[in-house]
This record gives sequence, structure tokens and C-alpha cells, in this order.
Amino acid sequence: MKRSHFLQKTVGLLGATMVLPSFASEAKNRLESAPFTLPALNYSFDALEPHIDKLTMEIHHDRHHKAYVDNLNKAVTGTPAASLSLEAMMGQMSQLPVAIRNNGGGHWNHSFFWKLIGPTTASKPSTELLAQIQKDLGGLDTFKTEFAKAATGRFGSGWAWLIWKEGKLVISSTPNQDNPLMDVAEVKGTPILALDVWEHAYYLKYQNKRADYITAFWNVVNWDFVSQQYSTIKK
Repeated sequence: MKRSHFLQKTVGLLGATMVLPSFASEAKNRLESAPFTLPALNYSFDALEPHIDKLTMEIHHDRHHKAYVDNLNKAVTGTPAASLSLEAMMGQMSQLPVAIRNNGGGHWNHSFFWKLIGPTTASKPSTELLAQIQKDLGGLDTFKTEFAKAATGRFGSGWAWLIWKEGKLVISSTPNQDNPLMDVAEVKGTPILALDVWEHAYYLKYQNKRADYITAFWNVVNWDFVSQQYSTIKK
């Protein structure tokens, strides 16, 4: 996209007042703007062992996520997008350069992902979330099965999602670093749960066995965060 075209498309967006829901339980995340920073983990790299190994977590966070942050800052420098919040970018992604789409999505997705996993072996969905899963998706076991299908069925790199869409829970997946908040997403909605199925998220431990990684994922889901995300979004 030529710079002149980019300026024409984005300058009018800076005054937009619509705010899409994002990290619904933490409003401060909705206000993040350039320069973007790598968020610290709330747990150690080895806290998810044996399900997700220490080296994978270290590389995933300190190298891959950091690269998305660094490249996003480079992509927005000197452009009108530097004045947009990260969430505002998601809702206007069709009008922004591909470097912002890839790296902005990578930063948002990983920032969300680190919060919904953790060393929370006793965590479980809230009563309200379980009831909604039962209503919309046929129960927790059925949900996990269908979510796994979305995650294994995503060809190449991408993400699987549980989202809130038009008053109900929906399972979807996106390619690369896209997410359901983006205006380019095939299925749009507000994320409640997500799983990174890029190979860098699991290959050191699971190699090509993505299905085993997906099974292990349920052992590290922070259902307290997921339940709070659902509760806040539904209000």
C-alpha cells in the first residue's frame, strides 16, 4: 500500500469513538498504544511443566512474542496508526498494512494467551460459563472435542477460539495471527479462550503431534480468567 493511500485511509479513523470489547476483564489493555511493550508473564517459564516445557515457553515469549512487539513498533512509526490503540487497530485491520496486521495480531493474541494459561490445576469453569457451554455447545466434553477439531483442522499456522458472538458461544479458528476482533475475520466476535497452534508453540515437545499438544492444553487453562472474561463480556 502506498503511503499516500495509507494516510488517506487512516487519518479519518483516528477520531473513531467505537471501542470493541477485548480483554474485557482488564480495561487497561484496551488502551495500549505505541510504543508497545512485551508483557511479563505472571508465572515462571517452567510453571506449565510437564504439559508445556520450559524451553518452549522461554522461546515463545522472549523471542517470538518480542519479535511481534518490535516489528509492530517499527511498522507504526511515523504513520497515523501510531496514535491508534492496539484494539482499535483490530477493528480497522482491513485498512492497515500487512505488517501491522501480522504483528499487531501477534502481539494481541499472545498477550491474551499468556493470561488464559497458567499453573492452575484446580481451576475449573464457573457455574455460569458451564451452563452457557451446555446451552450453546452441548456440554464441556463436547465443547473440548469440537474445539480440538477447530485447532487440528486449521491448516498450517493459526489459532483456535471460543468467542462470544451475538449472544452465544461460538467456536472458530483463524489463520496466521488473525483474530476474531479483526474486521477481516471470517467469524467475528469477542475472544473468551484461545489456543496458539503455530508450531513454535509446541514443536520442541510434541513435534508434529498437534493433537497431543491440544490435549495437554486443557491442563493449563486458567478457567478463572476465562470465566471472568465471559462474565464481563456478557454484562
